[in-house]
Order: sequence, then structure tokens, then C-alpha cells
Amino acid sequence: MPAVVVSGSGENQEFEGRITVYVTVCVIIAAFGGLMFGYDVGISVVYKKKQHAHENNYCKYDNQSLQLFTSSLYIAALIASFVASKVCSKAGRKPTVQIASIFFLIGVVLTAGGLNIEMIIFGRIFFGFGVGFANQAVPLFLSEIAPTNIRGALNISFQLFITIGILLSNLVNYFTANIHPHGWRISLGIAGIPASMLCVGSILI
Repeated sequence: MPAVVVSGSGENQEFEGRITVYVTVCVIIAAFGGLMFGYDVGISVVYKKKQHAHENNYCKYDNQSLQLFTSSLYIAALIASFVASKVCSKAGRKPTVQIASIFFLIGVVLTAGGLNIEMIIFGRIFFGFGVGFANQAVPLFLSEIAPTNIRGALNISFQLFITIGILLSNLVNYFTANIHPHGWRISLGIAGIPASMLCVGSILI
């Protein structure tokens, strides 16, 4: 947003913000929140119960555990977004992004190291909490630091990183699908890379 300074003569002088190295780094770091969102949405688990799931014309895998695994992220994100909105307003954008990254890291530990489907679902819920907090703070943060003339271009980087995250998750799934018996752990564990970058980077912004 441009800064407006009142000069001694009473005239308003407007100074446009500039794209600096620091602003660029902040945009990239913040956009990793979008990468985590996209990766968590796109990633899937090849769980052995899937082989025994009932199949019909309406549902490819009629298995309650698999359905809960998929939907738990979205339900958790919806619930977390209401809390995140208050945290973002009261504590600020940076703490909200840090909280999101912590939720993501907890989700990585629980899912990649999951011993049973319940543990994996709990990890998925923490992923959802991270998505809820990141979605509240990151787009707002990007809009606030962006110069007005390119605000839309910088803000859309969040959506761009979501798409990149979905693409990466599908590529990872493709290469780990035949790694037995822990290929799915690799898929979920790789989420720790952008989560760590978001966590460390959020300290710098």
C-alpha cells in the first residue's frame, strides 16, 4: 500500500512501494502456505484396507475409514478458520502463519509415523488446522506487503502454489505407489519439507 506523507507546505506526497529482495523473499515464504494446502489436498494414502473396500456404482471405495481420512482435513480446516480469524486479528499475521506451520509439522509426524488408521486421521486433522490458519493469514499478508500496482499478481501466488502443491503430490504419489510397504509414509513425510520452510521462514518475515 502506498505511503502518504504530508509535507510542510500541506501537500500530500504519495510514495509507491517497491519490489525489494526482502519483499520477494516474504512472498515466496508466505506462498509456501499455499504449497502445503495443495500438497495436503492432493496427497493420498495407499492403505491396505482399500483392497477390501466394497465397490459399487456410486462409490469406488465404500470404506468409512478412507472417507474419514479424506473429509477430516476439510472439516478441521473449516472449524479452524473461525478461530484463526480471531487469532489473525488479535495477534497478527506472522504468529498466525507460525501456528499454521506448527500444525503442519505435527500432522507430518502423526501421519508419516502413523501406526494405525486412527493416528493417521488425527494427523490429517492437524493438517486441516494448518490449512485453516494458513488460509486466513497468508493471502492477507501477501496483499498487505504488495505494492498496489502488482498486488493482484503477488496475491495470486498463493493460488499458484496451491496448484503446484497438488501437482507435486500427484507426482510423489506416482513414484512412491510401488514402494512397499512404506511408500505412503514417504508421500506424507515429504510434506515436512515445505512445512519446515514455512516454519523457519515465518520467523524471518
